[in-house]
Amino acid sequence: MSPSPKADDEIEDSSAPLIEHLTELRTRLIRSVLAFIVGMVICFTVATPIFNFLTAPLCKVLAERGQNCDLIFIRPQEGFFVAIKVSLLGGFMLSFPYIANQMWRFVAPGLYKSEKGAFLPFLVASPFMFVLGAAFAFYVVTPLAYDFFLGFQQFGAEGEAVPQGEVQAAAPLSVVFQGSAQEYLDLTIKFIVAFGLCFQLPVLLTLMGKAGLVGAEGLRAVRKYAVVGILVLAALVTPPDVITQVILFVVVYGLYEISIFLVRRVERQREARLRAEGVWFEDDDEDEVGEDPLDTEFGQGGAGDGGKTP
Repeated sequence: MSPSPKADDEIEDSSAPLIEHLTELRTRLIRSVLAFIVGMVICFTVATPIFNFLTAPLCKVLAERGQNCDLIFIRPQEGFFVAIKVSLLGGFMLSFPYIANQMWRFVAPGLYKSEKGAFLPFLVASPFMFVLGAAFAFYVVTPLAYDFFLGFQQFGAEGEAVPQGEVQAAAPLSVVFQGSAQEYLDLTIKFIVAFGLCFQLPVLLTLMGKAGLVGAEGLRAVRKYAVVGILVLAALVTPPDVITQVILFVVVYGLYEISIFLVRRVERQREARLRAEGVWFEDDDEDEVGEDPLDTEFGQGGAGDGGKTP
């Protein structure tokens, strides 16, 4: 038995919105990729000044030690790939505002007015915190790390003429820094990206707290596990030196404590709003066993329906 024409029309009507959304997503992605390519091309034309700016921390440390800031290419193609990496980093940062705008224009029509007002501050805070973390890595962490690394150089005395028939004594070994431009750039970008992403922690946890996925009490309860996780993270994303790892641990743990404060503030604001609307209920039995009324609220569907209450 063939389906009726009415049923066919219902199927086509239900599939049309999905096709329209996919078409719009494709358009947004193409525009974002084109913006990234344009930003990359612009940065490629000025790759040398950008690279010189990125080498400022190293040059400062070398100048304090009385050494020249000379980086070398150890492979013929290394200069080209250094320019490409600089262009990728600069192109992404240059095009990110436009890419974020395209993603927002794709998501915004599906959000309620209250949801837009709640989500937009996080969209603004995320790039700000990334830039803040990148600046902290570039101006604070990177100079300290290179000062630590270059401290292992050895400067031997120049050999003197030895009279004939005498055995020349072993001269002190001279081991000085002659860095690869690509290796330096890779390490610097690793610092910048690692700290930029770690500075997203307050934004991520606060957004999850606003959605009811995490709570301040829950974050406090897993604090000891967070400490272990942060230590592992610091060991993975930073070079094997104690100074950088300690700095990253202190910074990320401080951001974790700030996140707990922000999540608790979000919970208080939600509680005050629900009390004002007369839809806040406290269960004495659940309070006695230590459950948070906020967890009870979201357990009844507050997070699943976008925070809207009946």
